Amino acid sequence: MSAKSTSGPGGKKPTSVATNLIGKHVFVAGGGAGAMEALACHPLDTIKVRMQLSRRNRAGGKRRGFLKTGMEIAKKETPLGLYKGLGAVLTGIVPKMACRFTSYEYYKQMLSKDGKVSTSANFWAGLLAGVSEAVLVVCPMEVVKIRLQAQHHSMADPLDIPKYRNAAHALFTVVREEGFSALYRGVSLTALRQGTNQAANFTAYTELKAWLQSRNPDPTAQLPGWQTAGIGLISGAVGPFTNAPIDTIKTRLQRQPAEPGQTAMGRITAIANQMLKQEGPRAFWMGITPRVMRVAPGQAVTFAVYEYLKDKLEKSREMIPGGQYEE
Repeated sequence: MSAKSTSGPGGKKPTSVATNLIGKHVFVAGGGAGAMEALACHPLDTIKVRMQLSRRNRAGGKRRGFLKTGMEIAKKETPLGLYKGLGAVLTGIVPKMACRFTSYEYYKQMLSKDGKVSTSANFWAGLLAGVSEAVLVVCPMEVVKIRLQAQHHSMADPLDIPKYRNAAHALFTVVREEGFSALYRGVSLTALRQGTNQAANFTAYTELKAWLQSRNPDPTAQLPGWQTAGIGLISGAVGPFTNAPIDTIKTRLQRQPAEPGQTAMGRITAIANQMLKQEGPRAFWMGITPRVMRVAPGQAVTFAVYEYLKDKLEKSREMIPGGQYEE
């Protein structure tokens, strides 16, 4: 299928989003790809969060790099400490991936003209898909994940009992102590981060895919898996560089309960001003190395698996009148 077209295999009319994308196969495909990504890359996310939360520069200490940060976590909290918050990620990965690709395909079809998708339409479809997944899935999941990752307890010492024991306990505790709205702390920043992430991600991916397809004898043919993974790797690295300051502020915002009487925008402004004055501009880019190392390979896996299974599903079904698929 062409990168800049909504047509199905053979140039046929596209399927409805509900028929083709919200089926169990795509849920399993997206969830499986996301689970593989999380298991392989979650330690880098934990290191990123610890680097973003670090105040060593304000205290006059030297900033730790991502390797030293990772070694410190493994030494003091055992290697399992690098997987803190994994349960929250795995729980949310299936609906997250399903929401991302379903909403992206929906917005892409909605913004297309005569079956053609422009670069600006791809950008807006990615932006809206990122905002959708942020509000529906990502923000609550990340509040729980960050609370778990911020704990410095040893995973090997049974007497070192943390406040949050696991993802379910953290979710229950946050809601009980701070209210349901606490799960949406930082939702504006999360939506901004996810929106810009997916706008850059899908735009870069689509442009690279279209360029590679234009060099093939059949421009509508499916790209081989290694090429899909390669452009997914490149497109996945674009987003983190565009919104690192947003991600750092969001992480600090979601780490702790809100101060009484303080608005969300007031907290965001206070955190940003405090970071700038006490830690300098570099603080906004803390954790960028492990973040790129986590996101880029994750997108390579996700796009490769998604494109492969989507292509197989589309080819295994025949179009019938009305744009519906017949099994």
